[in-house]
Amino acid sequence: MPAHRMSMRKLKEVLRLKWVCGLSHRQISRAAGISVGAVSAYAARASAANLDWASVEPLADDELEAKLRLPADQNTQARRVELDYALVHRELRRANVTLQLLWEEYVEAHLGERTYRYTQFCQRYRDWAQTLKRSMRQQHRAGEKLFADFAGHTMPILDGRGGVAFRAHVFVAALGASNYTYACATRSEGTHDWIGGLIGAMEFYGGAPSLLVPDNPRALIARPDRYEPGLGRTAQEFVNHYATAMLPARPRKPRDKAYASYCTLCG
Repeated sequence: MPAHRMSMRKLKEVLRLKWVCGLSHRQISRAAGISVGAVSAYAARASAANLDWASVEPLADDELEAKLRLPADQNTQARRVELDYALVHRELRRANVTLQLLWEEYVEAHLGERTYRYTQFCQRYRDWAQTLKRSMRQQHRAGEKLFADFAGHTMPILDGRGGVAFRAHVFVAALGASNYTYACATRSEGTHDWIGGLIGAMEFYGGAPSLLVPDNPRALIARPDRYEPGLGRTAQEFVNHYATAMLPARPRKPRDKAYASYCTLCG
């Protein structure tokens, strides 16, 4: 198991996001607020224990922990220490830093542990770097993602005498694969407005997507973070109830919210 063990409750959420929602390990990392390596390690341990969501869901915490205990040789002999891809990527931008140097530092930092050879280290980093390039081209499966945001402008709601009763905020959502759009007016942009808008959208579409992608709203985020924003309690209970997942778009990451931006233009 990783050095810093997470609670069994969070581990269950990681496995639910993987098996029920079909998210990638990187998406789960961001949604759950843990490293990609930790996600991979727990997923591998669950697979080695021949578990699936049907068998994990009813387990109590102590039962799940017992199920995931494997003989030490199975856990330590097969796995190599994974490199920190994001760190390698950042360090390579510095003058005179090479993959050879970073590999030597990686090996030195993990003396006595199983590490990758230099050629493997380079190939794994290059494979990871290619995923960054592929992210330039977003392709969405039908029903996979629902992007949502509030339009930048409000609209007047008139009273019975023709005066402005209040100015409504416009919630807009769009399916990633088809751009099929839903919109509704709300009193504000609070938590209940976000949740109500998402529920209205799912009722409109006739089902819940695998992943909800709101534009990083404060109303849904308990722990603001540039890389791993954490969901508030209400938002987490909402996604659990609808058996979906929520992955807020990161600030200053336009590819995360390409369709959320599209939504606001529709408003």
